[in-house]
Amino acid sequence: MRTRSFTASLTIIGVALSATLAHAQATPPATPAATPAAAKSVTPAQSIAEKADSALDPQGYTYNPDGRRDPFVSLIRRGLDSRNLAPRGAGLAGLETSEVALRGVLTSDGAFVGILRGADQKNYIVRVGDKLHDGTIRSITKDSLVILQQVNDPLSLEKEREVRKLLRQTEEAK
Repeated sequence: MRTRSFTASLTIIGVALSATLAHAQATPPATPAATPAAAKSVTPAQSIAEKADSALDPQGYTYNPDGRRDPFVSLIRRGLDSRNLAPRGAGLAGLETSEVALRGVLTSDGAFVGILRGADQKNYIVRVGDKLHDGTIRSITKDSLVILQQVNDPLSLEKEREVRKLLRQTEEAK
C-alpha cells in the first residue's frame, strides 16, 4: 500500500512539473523594452533548472586522501599520472613501446638494424641505443627486438621492464 501511494505521489509531481514546463514554454517571452521588470523575473522552469544544477554540482568539495587511494579515480589508468607526463617529441621519440611493431630486421656494418612501424603508420629504422618516448632499444636479433621500457606505475616495485617485439608472431603469441 505504501509503495502505491509513493508511486502515485511521484506521478502527480511529474505531471505537475511537466504542466509547469509546458506552460512556461507556451507563454511568449515579454519584450525587454516594454517591461524592464519582466527581464529580471525568473520563470518556474528556469528556477527548477537552476536548483537541479546547484544540487548536482557540489560547492567547494575537495578530497583529502591522507595517504589513501582516491576512490573516485579509475583504477584502469592508475599507471598514467597526468602531472608527470612529458611532452611527446616528433618521430620515433614520440612513440611509446606499445605503439610500435617490428616489421623487419637488416644487417648493416655487421650489426642488426630494426624496422619499426609506429602508430602513425610510418616506418622507422632503429639501432641499439635509440630512444622511444618510454624506453630504449636494448638489443636486436635476427627475429626480435628488445626494448627496455620505463615503468611509470607508483605501485610497481620494478621501474624498468624488457618488452620483446617479435618479427613473425606465431599463433600462440597473438
